[in-house]
Amino acid sequence: MQTLTVDLADRSYPIHIGEQLLKNRELLIRHVRAKQVYIVTNDTIAPLYLPALIELLDGYQVDTTVLPDGESFKNLETLNLIFDGLLEARHNRTTTIMALGGGVVGDMAGFAAACYQRGVDFIQLPTTLLSMVDSSVGGKTGVNHRLGKNMIGAFYQPRAVIADMSVLESLPPRELSAGIAEVIKYGLISDREFFEWLESNLPDLLARDPKAMAYAVKRSCENKARVVARDEREGGLRAILNLGHTFGHAIETHQGYGVWLHGEAVAAGMVMAADLSHRRGAISGDELARIIRLLERAHLPVKAPASMTPEDFLQLMGVDKKVLDGRLRLVLLSRLGEALITSDIEQDLLQETFAACRADENTAPPGA
Repeated sequence: MQTLTVDLADRSYPIHIGEQLLKNRELLIRHVRAKQVYIVTNDTIAPLYLPALIELLDGYQVDTTVLPDGESFKNLETLNLIFDGLLEARHNRTTTIMALGGGVVGDMAGFAAACYQRGVDFIQLPTTLLSMVDSSVGGKTGVNHRLGKNMIGAFYQPRAVIADMSVLESLPPRELSAGIAEVIKYGLISDREFFEWLESNLPDLLARDPKAMAYAVKRSCENKARVVARDEREGGLRAILNLGHTFGHAIETHQGYGVWLHGEAVAAGMVMAADLSHRRGAISGDELARIIRLLERAHLPVKAPASMTPEDFLQLMGVDKKVLDGRLRLVLLSRLGEALITSDIEQDLLQETFAACRADENTAPPGA
């Protein structure tokens, strides 16, 4: 087991990365401060891991909520199922909520923890690559609104993140690729050496080689933890973690939550950000081609949906969380391995990017 620390003074917490960690009782209860535990999971993950986890917590009052699986259920109505369960089972303010699942489960369980009795402990038990390297780390929690993704939520840090690498063996290939999109992001925004490592070692990741997977998760978490420690509430620097997300969130909202996986939308969004960066002279044509090639090799989409117009993008991007004083801010590349945040966006170049990065009518959607 390897352990990293997200350094946030009195809110610091560990990220444990290793094999078979969901079977390690001592590790789990180390982060539980009282005798009540509430597990939030979904109907895909529950049959695989929930019974063993409940058995491992023998001696505790353990109650559960099993949510329907999918981004389309990440809303206030579904969130209330967690509150109903907590109240019906009489959980008090010393309870610990455990989020057993991917990014949707983690975001919703964390938001519930932030709100229930004005804040209770929670532990992230991520079961997807994307949640291990991104959503479980950093304390962003929340739900979607029909007008925008993740627009309702809170910054609320977990007590621990426990990433059991062995659960990735059951991850569907499409979900694996979606997670790799976020891994590639770290190389693009702050770690060129890691990007080059990914170019050489992507086949090992797709084959789920344990050493390659553990290295990618650790390196990604190190990159994210370093940024979060410097800017916990996204006052500035932390926004670089959103490379491709402003475009990607627009795709998810337009297509319907869950039609494109989050990582798929981010992949197409990163190509759009890289394309615009190239048009601004920040990266070369060869570097843009390298980015596109790596994403394609990871079986990720590199074009926005044919059904989305520039007007669709601009309307949906206008309600993005990074809009400030009415001005759209984008995360772009200043060079390969370094990102910047800017509101000085040349509208003619942005329109060129929309045109260049739009799929043709014959392009099959992700998952087809």
